[in-house]
Amino acid sequence: MRIVKKLYDNFEEYCCVAAVALMIICLALQIVFRAAVGGGLSWSEELSRYSFIWAVFLGMSLAVKRLAHVRITAALLLLPLKARLLVRMGTDALWIAFSLYIAFHGLELLREGLEFPEMSPTLGIVKAWVEAIIPFCFFLTPWRIVEQYCRNIHRGTLLELVRDEVTS
Repeated sequence: MRIVKKLYDNFEEYCCVAAVALMIICLALQIVFRAAVGGGLSWSEELSRYSFIWAVFLGMSLAVKRLAHVRITAALLLLPLKARLLVRMGTDALWIAFSLYIAFHGLELLREGLEFPEMSPTLGIVKAWVEAIIPFCFFLTPWRIVEQYCRNIHRGTLLELVRDEVTS
């Protein structure tokens, strides 16, 4: 059970590292082949592009999980702590609503992409599987936001979400 918890807690980290590592390996292979043979590998360029896309979207969820995503918080300094929390909860609710909107529309596009498949030019895979990261991460991101609130409520540290918001 400890392994499952560790995988769950570090899911985005592991996936981002794997995607970035794959991208770097593909790009390094591309450089070596261009220098050695004078021509590139078409599949490595496509695979590095797809791994970059996956790293970016997984990075979005990772940033939310680590409370490292971009927020404009200077105006919140003027508010008392409880008002900051209410504003934070409101903006998080908007972010969750937006994410779920994108996720559900992404699922519809994924369904269409699987129903009418478009193959990638060099790897020959259905592009919908590459694009599946979009609805997946737009479901994962609000999950991580709600998870933070649940953990802080359970610990009794809900105000800690906004106490050091500007300095962090």
